[in-house]
Formats: sequence, C-alpha cells, structure tokens
Amino acid sequence: MCLLTNLFFFLLDLIYSYVLFSQEPTGRQREEYNVFSDDISDGRILQRSKRGWMWNQFFLLEEYGGNDHQYVGKLHSNMDKGDGNVRYILTGDGAGTLFLIDEKSGDIHATKRLDREEKAMYTLHAKVVDRNTNAELEPDTEFNIKIHDINDNEPKFAKEIYFASVPEMSEVGTSVVTVTATDADDQTYGNSAKLVYSILQGQPYFSVDSENGTIKTALPGMDREVKENYQVVIQAKDMAGQMGGLSGTTTVSITLSDVNDSPPRFANHSFRVTAVESTEIGGPIGRIKADDPDVGRNAEMEYSIVGGHDIFNIITDQTTQEGIIIIKKELDYESKRDYEFRVEVKNTYLDARFIHGLQFKDYATVKVTVEDVDEPPVFTRNPYIIEVHEDTAAGSFVGVVSARDPDADNKPVKYSIDRHTDLERLFNIDSVNGTITTLKALDREMSKWHNISVVATEINNPRQTTRVPVFIKVLDVNDNAPEFAMSYDTFVCENVKAGQLIQTISAVDTDEPLVGHKFVFSISATNPNFTIVDREDNTANILTRRGGFSRREMSMYFLPVVISDNDYPIQSSTSTLIVRVCACDSRGNMQSCNPEAHVMLSSPSLPLSLCVSLCFSVVIVVLFAALRRQRKKEPLIISKEDVRDNVVSYNDEGGGEEDTQAFDIGTLRNPEVMDANKLRRDIIPEMLFPFRRTSPIKDNTDVRDFINGRLQENDSDPTAPPYDSLATYAYEGSGSLAESLSSLESAATEGDQEYDYLSNWGPQFKKLAEMYIGKGPDRET
Repeated sequence: MCLLTNLFFFLLDLIYSYVLFSQEPTGRQREEYNVFSDDISDGRILQRSKRGWMWNQFFLLEEYGGNDHQYVGKLHSNMDKGDGNVRYILTGDGAGTLFLIDEKSGDIHATKRLDREEKAMYTLHAKVVDRNTNAELEPDTEFNIKIHDINDNEPKFAKEIYFASVPEMSEVGTSVVTVTATDADDQTYGNSAKLVYSILQGQPYFSVDSENGTIKTALPGMDREVKENYQVVIQAKDMAGQMGGLSGTTTVSITLSDVNDSPPRFANHSFRVTAVESTEIGGPIGRIKADDPDVGRNAEMEYSIVGGHDIFNIITDQTTQEGIIIIKKELDYESKRDYEFRVEVKNTYLDARFIHGLQFKDYATVKVTVEDVDEPPVFTRNPYIIEVHEDTAAGSFVGVVSARDPDADNKPVKYSIDRHTDLERLFNIDSVNGTITTLKALDREMSKWHNISVVATEINNPRQTTRVPVFIKVLDVNDNAPEFAMSYDTFVCENVKAGQLIQTISAVDTDEPLVGHKFVFSISATNPNFTIVDREDNTANILTRRGGFSRREMSMYFLPVVISDNDYPIQSSTSTLIVRVCACDSRGNMQSCNPEAHVMLSSPSLPLSLCVSLCFSVVIVVLFAALRRQRKKEPLIISKEDVRDNVVSYNDEGGGEEDTQAFDIGTLRNPEVMDANKLRRDIIPEMLFPFRRTSPIKDNTDVRDFINGRLQENDSDPTAPPYDSLATYAYEGSGSLAESLSSLESAATEGDQEYDYLSNWGPQFKKLAEMYIGKGPDRET
C-alpha cells in the first residue's frame, strides 16, 4: 500500500515537472525543450529531443528498484547519427561514482540506491564530443537529478523517557509537559512526515493533544497521598495517522507534586513525660509528634504551649518535625511534683485553596512528673567575701559559711578546705558549723587577697559534694614605716653657696591608708652642713646650710633623714643620704670626685655590699700568693688512684731513660696514641688563660708537641688549681732528651719570675699586675 501511494505522488510530481518544463527551459541553453515520457512504468524518466539538445531535470525514486545499477534516464543529441562517432561525457555531483553514463548511447545509471535524507538533489553537467577529434558537438549543459521521497523513516522522540510533574488536585486540562517527535522524511511532500500523537498508556488520568503532543490532566482530584507516580506512553504516527504509516513511542514519568491539603494531627491527644529534678535549664525532658501526610515545607509544623508556661517551653525540631519539651526554670521535687499543660501544633505554611472548611491545627495534653534525685549540698551564698585585718592573731575568727542538703530528708553535711587552694595552711574550718579561723598571722604586704575553696560533703553520701569560693580580703594596718623611694646619688660642689638645692627626695610606704599617704621629712639633729625643707607634697628639698666644702677635709657626708606617716599608729624610719663632695665648674656641673667616693645606697644593704667587695679582694690576694709559693709545697697528685691524666704519679725521681719501671717511655716517643686537647666533659671552661710557657726542647718535635698538648689540656681545665706540679707525667734524668720539666732546679730566689703575663689576664687582675710587675726580689706580698 505504501509503495502504491509513493508512485501516485511520483506521477503527480512528474506531471508538474512536464508542465513546468514545457513552458520554459532552464540551464545554460535558454531554449525550448520537447518533453515526452513514453516509458514511466518503473519510475524512470527518459530524455527525448529538444530544440537545443537536452532538458534539465530527471526524477529518481529513493530506495526504489531491486537492481544495483538503477536506470535514471538517457541523454541524446541531434548530432548523434547513430554511427558511433559521438561520445557522451558526464561530470558533476556523483559523476563516475554514484552516476555512470554510457558513452555511446547516453544512458545514465545509478550505481546504488539513493537516500533522499542524505541528499535530495544532484547537479551534473553533460556534453557531447566527436569521438575521433574530441571536439565538442554541443555546448556544456547543466541538469539536475531530483530524489523523490518515500516514507522510509519512522517518527522519533528526543528522549526515551521524559520526567514531569504536576501539582496534585489540579483541574482537568492542566498542562503537564509537551513531547515532540521528528520525522526525517520530506516535510513538503505528501504525508510522510505529518505526525499524529496518541496516548497508549495513562488513561483515564491523562490525555495528549494529537497535533502538538501536549500532555494534560484528564481526571479531577488526583491526590498525591493516594498515588504519587504515573507512567504515560505516548505514540507519534506519520502519514497523518493513516493505516500503514510508521510510528514511534516514548514514556513520560509524571509525579504529582505536593500541596498543603492535609492538616497536622496528633495520633494520641495525651502525652506523659517524666523529668528528673536535676535537669539543667534549657535541657530537654521529652518529645511529642504530630503526623502530616504532606511533604517538604507543606509538612513543616510549629509547636507551642497554649497560654505559655512559667516552667516549661516547647520548641520544634526542624529535622524530625517533633516538639521538644524543655525546662525554663529548675525543677524541685520537694516543691512540686506534677505539671499539666496543653500543646498546639499547626502548619507554618498554608495554601489558601484548601484552608476553607479545614482546621489546620490540632491540640494535645502533656503531663509532666518530676522525679527526686539525691542533690548535693547548697551554700547560702556563692561566693563568700570576708574581710580580716592583717594584725589578726593566729586562731582568730574570720567568718562562717553555711550549706544545707536540699533533699526532703535534709541529710547533715561537713565542711573542709581544699588544701590545694591553701598551700601555706593559713586557715582552718570547723567541720560541723563552718567557722573559718586563722592558723597563722596574716600580712597584707605579702598578699592582699586569699582565695580558698570550701567543700561541703554529705555525711551519708560522700560523693555528693559542693564547693564554694571564699575570697578573704586582708585589711591594711599601719605596720610599715615609709622609706626613700629610690637610691639617691647626691653630691655637693666645693664652691657651693649656702641655701643651694642639692637634692629633692621622696618616700614610699607599702601600707595603704584610706585617705592617702602624707609623709613628713625632718633631720634628726641640727646639722651645720645641710638642712631639709618639707614641700608638703610627699617630697622634700635638701639645701646647703653653709658654703665652701673641701674634699681634702671631708669627701663624704652622711645625712640621716627621718620620714614619718600620718596613719595610726604613726610609723617612722631613718634613712641615710650620702652626699659626696666634688669639684665643679662655675655652672655647678660636677667634674671630679674623690676616687674613694662611690655611689652608695642609703639602705640597710650597705654593710653587706662592703663586706662582699672586701671578701672578693681578699680571695684574689690569697689565690695569687698561693700561686707564687706553690713550688715549695708537695705535689698535688699523691693518690695512686687519681687517674685524671691517665698517668701514674710518683714522688721520687728516677735515672732518666734507663728508668723504665715507673713510666712507659713509649708514650712520650709516640704521642699520636694519646688524645690531643681532650677537655673535661662535665665542666664547661669559664676562662682560657693566654699565657703559655715556651718549651725548652728545640730538636725533639714529638716530645714538644706532646708536652704542649698536655699543658693546654691542664690550662683549659677550670677545676685544676694553678700549680705547676700538675705536670707530673714528665720523666727526668740525665739521659732525658726533654731535659728537666720540674721546678726543683729553678732559681732559689723569686726575682727571676716574670709576671708580665698578668697584664693579659683582663681587668679583673689589673690590681695584681700592678703589684707584681716590676717589683724587686726582696719584696714580699
């Protein structure tokens, strides 16, 4: 049936072309064509004669015929006498591949079946030439081969499955989605590409527009809570839906989207909750739940207590849509044990289309029962702040703390002090009545506050404890005398005049009077050299009473100053101001003072400083004296167990190289076996002395290097005394190449001793260098 229909349309197109071409030829030759079609039984169009030499269009039915070489048409020129001297040539689209021409007859064949959907028309050029001379007998002429469409393509949808949604409860005819199919056949030729849509699956819920494929709702009141998903199958058929046309299908998955058409409802309108009295404020004690068949924001609910409540509140868990009951105030089993209130639930989002006639809220009753727990003791105050004077004696009363058991049976409690907060054990507490007393006298100048923790423990249940901070403030008592605010470096010029200001002094007091400090300055006795003027602002001026001081007569003056406070009881102290006499220029600028005059502090620490300086000087002198006299003493290393230098010590002298019993001579002759410059690991040297004695050996480098290495090691040892007898590892005798290393043969007098090296020891030994460098041999220190 489809083939007959295609042939019918093909004949119509042939007639149209005949009429068209009989009116006006096209192509390069603008001449009239004589068109005749004496053979169209198989769909082929034949070229006959023309006033020029050919017409310009052939028609070929796509996919038509069963032969590999399909006959298309025939070219013929009036110049062709049938004697074989004429040759036809074909060029253009597909010439030689898709289309072949018989050079003698002009017959055109297609080499394969053609598909209009790939290419609908081919443009070729034909010419006729003399076979022998190859001269053109007719001008080059253009013509077309048009492929006629047949219905060989079925409609196709862009997707195999479409997804769409439509709100539930939508009215009939609500558009859901439009699905469109395409047909590759010719849209302008026949009905091969004219589509008609129909629904194969999905009635009676949905329908489809037959012309444009729009799917619409067909049933009223579709409820998502009853059925949410639908599968709809849509068919598209070409040939305007006639029998024999081709078709294609697609599936549309349609989901009903939710609308708020269902109110929340409590399944149980009475809830019972149990809460322990120790629940913290804001803590949850229970949950209640209402049901809403809607989803998303349409199922969002809000819970509230009708009329509010002093003890309880309810909040909404946004994830589970549950109502969480929390407490606003502490529960007390001993005060009240049962509560009851009413809870309301409602949707937070309402749809105006469905609120008419429905109550989108519900109510339930909640009963709360409080359970008793064993609670720890409770102090009457938190924290405690207690004041006590610093002169309070040990064992004195400080304050009282009190705690009670809040449970109904009111168990007894005992008190204790957390000793981690009272490491000095300054306080004690009565375990029965909570009275705090002092164990030691308190000093505000040592600590103004004492922060301790008192622990209350149930006697019957020691695990129930409560601690409270107790802040004890030590009140000030005037028990400290004022003193100089700083150490003063005061001097007076020799050419000073009477009444000249030489120093302004001030004072400090570690006490803290309520109305502030008020100091009074005075000199204990009449002083002929200096006087003091109290400025009444806690400072005082020291003035000269006379002029013309002399450093030769007196290089320093000691001025005792009495400083008193105005608190009760009055405290006073005497501080000494040291005034140096110095030479000054005409403007009063100090130029020089006595070298013995030093800056000294007017404080009780002065004797201690003098003592330390004097002791240090004595130690230096004694140390140096011991250094000079050491050669007359016994060697230091006497014990045979002393192996600091890994050398056997002995107190007798042998016969030189022949003496091999007391010491291995190979050690000196092979110094490389010893560790060079091996310092002690337990002590870091503090000073390396630059002085080195030159070795008397000139020709034996091995022995000299060894001796120098051992000397350097001993000199670098800060724990070794400065005795030359430490070098007891040396050997002596008449045959020793190193000669004598001992000091026994040194000169008897000490005048040949050189002390120039002392000047290289630094400023600490400058005094010793001045004493010993260049002194005569008959002088003793």
